[in-house]
Amino acid sequence: MDITTIHLVRHGEVDNPEGVLYGRRPGFHLTELGHKMAQKLGETFADHDIRAVITSPLERAIETGTPTAQHFGLEIQIDERVIEADNKFEGLDINSDRWQLAQPKFWPWYVNPLEPSWGEPYKDVVARMSGAISDALTQASGGEAVIVSHQLPIWTMRRFIDRLPLAHDPRKRECSLASVTSLTFVGRQLISLDYWEPVGDILALAADMVPGTSKAQIKK
Repeated sequence: MDITTIHLVRHGEVDNPEGVLYGRRPGFHLTELGHKMAQKLGETFADHDIRAVITSPLERAIETGTPTAQHFGLEIQIDERVIEADNKFEGLDINSDRWQLAQPKFWPWYVNPLEPSWGEPYKDVVARMSGAISDALTQASGGEAVIVSHQLPIWTMRRFIDRLPLAHDPRKRECSLASVTSLTFVGRQLISLDYWEPVGDILALAADMVPGTSKAQIKK
């Protein structure tokens, strides 16, 4: 049977000096460092058999996938199913006032952290990501596909695969900027999951500016 690998790639560093929780908002592009990350990803995948590059519709994901698509002469495929998770806190500036998250008006959103009640249910994230991965398997059968998504959808999918509770502490995610979570299948049977950081040598330049990325996650 065919061996196929689907690479779940998190986008590169985003230009967000105001510290806004941008979520699904348009207009957030990669920084210069983010573009370097994207370029390095393209160089890393150059030795692979990439047959499809699929991205979230958000600018930061498209820009991250572009160098890889260009190297293989592929058109980027936009897939709404791999977009960032919906979040009611979207648009808040947490850099200037992190304590605003504790305001009483937000308390109803904290009622059920297992769902979570402040955003898109984890089970819905798994369902849409699973559908995108399934379609990518069909497209890239016998080769490889790149799916550029976002930290929460990728990490939620990984916890589902590892049979762990979907609810989790965002500070403990192993999903750094421009990281790759590779799923290898024989036919439709998942046989391995590998996490790697092709841009690990430059991650330290961005880590302090990226919520959910701790220095402990950076592999020097």
